[in-house]
Amino acid sequence: MAQTFTFELVSPEKVLLAGEAEQVLLPGAEGDMTILPGHSPLISTLRPGVIDVVLNGAKSRIYVRQAFAQVEPDRLTVLAEKAVDVAELSSAAIAVELSTAETELAQAKTDEQRLTANQAIATLSALKG
Repeated sequence: MAQTFTFELVSPEKVLLAGEAEQVLLPGAEGDMTILPGHSPLISTLRPGVIDVVLNGAKSRIYVRQAFAQVEPDRLTVLAEKAVDVAELSSAAIAVELSTAETELAQAKTDEQRLTANQAIATLSALKG
């Protein structure tokens, strides 16, 4: 049996996904990172993107925005303001999210806000395509 670690994806309302994960690919602010059992502790902001999770032998993909991750050798917790299972994202939902990101880009006042909005647009465009 493969080594695992505890994974939790939490939103302000509830725990969205939890279980024993074999690996998780995160869209870190400085680049993608794969978390495996025994990973060194860290805390990282996440850019808008897709988290790929191998949880209890099944693969899941979750789109997140405004999130950060806390990694311990035996646990990964992702706190996300917005998280949606990619399999449940309809074309209409993607269009709404894309419109929101485009509005945020138009209203952005800082480079960081522009970067975040552009990352959301790129991810959502890839999901749409």
